[in-house]
Amino acid sequence: MIAIIDYDAGNIKSVEKAVDFLGHECVTTRDSKAILNADHVILPGVGAFGDAMDKLKEYGLIDVIKKVCEDGTPFLGICLGLQLLFESSEESPGIGGLSILKGKIKRLPEGAVNAESDAGKKADSVRLKVPNIGWNSLTLRGSGRLFSDVPDESFVYFVHSYYLDAEDKSIVKATIEYGTRVDASVESGNIFACQFHPEKSSETGLSILENFLNV
Repeated sequence: MIAIIDYDAGNIKSVEKAVDFLGHECVTTRDSKAILNADHVILPGVGAFGDAMDKLKEYGLIDVIKKVCEDGTPFLGICLGLQLLFESSEESPGIGGLSILKGKIKRLPEGAVNAESDAGKKADSVRLKVPNIGWNSLTLRGSGRLFSDVPDESFVYFVHSYYLDAEDKSIVKATIEYGTRVDASVESGNIFACQFHPEKSSETGLSILENFLNV
């Protein structure tokens, strides 16, 4: 059974539908017993960092999530779910994250430029907007288990204004460039996370989800 943690964040239903499509039994829940007994646990989400931490505290989920990670159960954070695993976010100063992994969540730079456009034009012609909404190609790093049989430079779908700067770069398994280097996916033992939305990333995203569910 796959447990999808329900803490009133956005986009949870889309993750449930993707898991169902892949043929895996899942439950969307905030019940601690169901989460702790699950074979895999997913923390999805779209929303504000501070509000999300308040909801996790309100529903008594902070210690549950930490116990899942300590017990070695495969755990996947998606979008906001990735950000919450880390220590803090510029979106919500003074509010701590789960601090399961070390790193900071920072705001994407306004009006930044990438090194070059897809057409190879000069950087000054490629002004980037915040939030980053749309498709971007991943640069794979190392041998992340989420990306087994996923080609380098595969495109996935992003919706975010804040990004991860992980303290330990050895856990980073995929990056993108969006005015700065964005640590787009991490893996540390049984803990996986991605800033992009695999449930909205077509066949590539489904392959990534399937790889997680097969861990």
